[in-house]
Amino acid sequence: MTVTLHQDDLPPDLHFGDSVAVDCETMGLNLHRDRLCLIQLSAGDGTAHLVQFRNGYEAPNLRRLLADPSVVKLFHFARFDVAAIERYLGVTATPVYCTKIASKLVRTFTDRHGLKDLCGDLLGVSISKQQQSSDWGAAELTEEQQRYAASDVLYLHALRERLDEMLEREGRRELAQAMFNFLPARARLDLAGWDEVDLFAH
Repeated sequence: MTVTLHQDDLPPDLHFGDSVAVDCETMGLNLHRDRLCLIQLSAGDGTAHLVQFRNGYEAPNLRRLLADPSVVKLFHFARFDVAAIERYLGVTATPVYCTKIASKLVRTFTDRHGLKDLCGDLLGVSISKQQQSSDWGAAELTEEQQRYAASDVLYLHALRERLDEMLEREGRRELAQAMFNFLPARARLDLAGWDEVDLFAH
């Protein structure tokens, strides 16, 4: 694992290919109250780039990448991260792939769809969630925080590959893609106040 920490934006010459794994760390789970502190990215090559926000959210290079329609953004629980990116960076991260949604569509034999569960079950990799609730707004992130943050993106490409095989096997690729396409709208509904309302209910 290689972890590189950047302040406020990505270097302009950094490229991730046609897909990039993305994750966010915030001060809490209330998108209107708890600010975005960190975004992690990886090309699936064992290297993670962390962008720590200390002086605002201009980040033109990062915003350009997240809005690039030719680059698929891989998330685990994309609903929250896409909303955080929309709220604080002002861009819609699209197109999107969500490993949690894919898992729920094909791993119907279990209710365990967390990232730790997927990494263990599908890849045989054990990841620690010990730093999940730490202070991501700290001026200096510890090495433990940085390693934890990196682990959230390092395995998403491999998980996508395994989950795509299962989606194909079960005949649910098109359904998954339709759900991925809806995620930016679902994130905007969350930000607009419909986060606890099922608009499809009677």
